[in-house]
Amino acid sequence: MKITFAEQADAEIAAFVVDEDGGLPPAAKALDEATGGLLSEALSQDRFTGKHGQQETVVLPKSAPSRRAVLIGGGKLNERDARAQEKIGALLFKQQGGSGFKTMALHVDDAAFANRAAIGAELASYRFDQFFTKLKDDQKPSLEALTLVTSEADAAKADWGHYEAATEGTKLARDLMNLPPNVLYPETFAKRIKELEEFGLEVEILDEDDMEKLGMGALLGVGQGSRRESRLAIMKWMGGKDGDAPVALCGKGVCFDAGGISIKPGPGMEDMRGDMGGAAAVTGAMLSLAKRKAKANVVGLVGLVENMPDGNAIKPSDILTSASGQTIEVQNTDAEGRLVLADVLWYAQQHFKPQSIVDLATLTGAIVISLGHHHAGLFTNDDGVADGLTKAGLTEGERVWRLPLGSEYDSLLKSKFADMRNIGGRAAGSITAAQFLKRFVNEGQKWAHIDIAGVAWVDGEKSPLDPSWASGFGPRLLDRWIADNYEG
Repeated sequence: MKITFAEQADAEIAAFVVDEDGGLPPAAKALDEATGGLLSEALSQDRFTGKHGQQETVVLPKSAPSRRAVLIGGGKLNERDARAQEKIGALLFKQQGGSGFKTMALHVDDAAFANRAAIGAELASYRFDQFFTKLKDDQKPSLEALTLVTSEADAAKADWGHYEAATEGTKLARDLMNLPPNVLYPETFAKRIKELEEFGLEVEILDEDDMEKLGMGALLGVGQGSRRESRLAIMKWMGGKDGDAPVALCGKGVCFDAGGISIKPGPGMEDMRGDMGGAAAVTGAMLSLAKRKAKANVVGLVGLVENMPDGNAIKPSDILTSASGQTIEVQNTDAEGRLVLADVLWYAQQHFKPQSIVDLATLTGAIVISLGHHHAGLFTNDDGVADGLTKAGLTEGERVWRLPLGSEYDSLLKSKFADMRNIGGRAAGSITAAQFLKRFVNEGQKWAHIDIAGVAWVDGEKSPLDPSWASGFGPRLLDRWIADNYEG
């Protein structure tokens, strides 16, 4: 959908935001007068109060400059934060996107509101329907263009490039997660990442021979039960000062997780197409940075594997040697994401010496028990990184909640036969997973782990901004964090 900003615009649908228990906004008064008070009459309907998200649609006469007017409730003015503004844009698209009309103009107060409403409409317009073969025209959106009308149109245009890049990253992450695993597997995921070079990213792909030479036995161990070869994809965006250490973003990319020999139950296993949500988030974030030409040095690394129960698969009690030299007793092959990330974290530090590292992974079901589906779990060894990620999440609506780390949890990872085991038992499952990863982080290295298992996909009730199964969580959070903390 084409997004534009203007001080005035003609469109088939004219939309206006009405404050709760408020009057007709000034922007609507000219149209109201031209139609003999039809908008005022609609506003007077008993059930329309301007409550957030309410919509009243008015069919206009042929003599009017628009074919339809929409009054959308803005809620209470003092409660209309960025999230509420985004939802106004999303709800408007949800209700009017299939109306049969192609153009709409939404009148808003200022540049900030215009951008947030545009984000909402853009994310709500996302569709993943490429595998449907019998869709009729009336099952597809008709709306092609949205104009945000504001007296601060120039300021809104100036800011939109950043926001648009972040939404593009979100949509890419959704696409990657929604693709079925017979289409998206390590080799094809890596090829899609390679295609991002057209946006200015430098991309390097390591195959199994390359990783074998590096001693990446943990990552390769996960993938050895699959007929699909594993990959490590490295993306570089060097838009900052020459010589400045980069920020590293690391993602778990288990393109399908059957659990390996510790096979998962059948019901719900289809959702394991999304176990590469961390890799999707990192890839989307790197696209966002490149599209807006971020003034920062950032590397994105994603370990791409399948976890399958082949006769060659790793077994409970196998001992793997990671690239760091530390040995891991595998007690459950379904705790595989941390094995992948162990070697990815090592590579990021060994080859880039980053100033900060953030890894993202759909790592544990335990995080869903802890936080449900509205916050990702944040674990970090640095208070500054924690504060930055928390603020970025609040700004962009991708919220994180910090949970503890501590040496007292290390005893749960003790093994009788190796340096550690890959599970810590039922108690504090998300914490012991993070504590496991911490063992592969160098002393003094700033690092954060974000467990996105509860927010990466949406089952049941959806936000209007998340119309698809895959939420695309991560790119907006990471992009904002880097913009606020690592760009001059």
